[in-house]
Amino acid sequence: MSEHPDLALARSVVRIERDALEQLEASLGNTMLDAVELILATDRHVVVAGVGKSGHIGQKIAASLASTGTPAFFIHPTEASHGDLGMVVPGSVVIAISYSGESREMVDLLRYCKANALPVIAMTRAADSTLGRYADVLLQMPAVAEACPNGLAPTSSTTMALALGDALTIVLMSRRGFSREDFGSRHPGGKLGRSLQTAGDYVGERKDAMPLIGADATFEAVVYAVSEGRKGCAGVVDTQGVLVGMVTDGDLRRAMMAGKTGASAQAVMTARPRTIDPSERMQVVIKELSENRISNAFVVDQTGLPLGLIDMKDLLAEGYL
Repeated sequence: MSEHPDLALARSVVRIERDALEQLEASLGNTMLDAVELILATDRHVVVAGVGKSGHIGQKIAASLASTGTPAFFIHPTEASHGDLGMVVPGSVVIAISYSGESREMVDLLRYCKANALPVIAMTRAADSTLGRYADVLLQMPAVAEACPNGLAPTSSTTMALALGDALTIVLMSRRGFSREDFGSRHPGGKLGRSLQTAGDYVGERKDAMPLIGADATFEAVVYAVSEGRKGCAGVVDTQGVLVGMVTDGDLRRAMMAGKTGASAQAVMTARPRTIDPSERMQVVIKELSENRISNAFVVDQTGLPLGLIDMKDLLAEGYL
């Protein structure tokens, strides 16, 4: 049975772009190292510019740089010609993207860079193009066929530009020693940011009171604390406020079945429950609680004082899971 023509076309697009990336990989050389050193040498922003589809790629590259330790922003060349050139201050490094190297809108920006001794890193296929001639560092992309059947829509070229920008970003990230902690501090929003948050940060933001009782609390007081806390548990603390145990719904049921309704919290609690260090990442906490089928656990400091409670139902409701 012959392949559907649409599927065959889709496969050819992926194949053509894959081949373009392989050529790009083979072409990388010392100019990549020159671009890295140029950016590392400045304490100003990297300014990324591009027009059309290259502009969209440029916005992504600028965002990736900024989120991985290299201050950067995107500027549209047309807006630059109407006042935004004031954002390109002395010491900045400009990354200009144009596959043909002949984007007319880029000329004013390039002239400004030349007049003010601002280094330009060019991403283009043509060393002899306008952009290529203005470049201080040329990251030359191979001349490849676009995956578009008409050879017009930017496809292979934008895929290469994106990959080239990612390569530059990751090398810079590595050279700066940019850590997971650094990454987490710049990504406080969304599921990614939440997973990189620490347990201490998580409980520190919460307003709900912890369900805590003293070790000598009566069985009735324990039931009340578990019920009012709405977490299915209560922490048991000693006279110094140190967490010494936890009473869960299951502990209460087992105590009632054993006729221990007159017992104290200490007599029915689970001693030395699983606790969480405030420095633990939430993604690690979630993994451990899930794998061990633990519904909730207290975050405690080095002295054993409870700082907050992490409850799996809350995590689910808040989008952590």
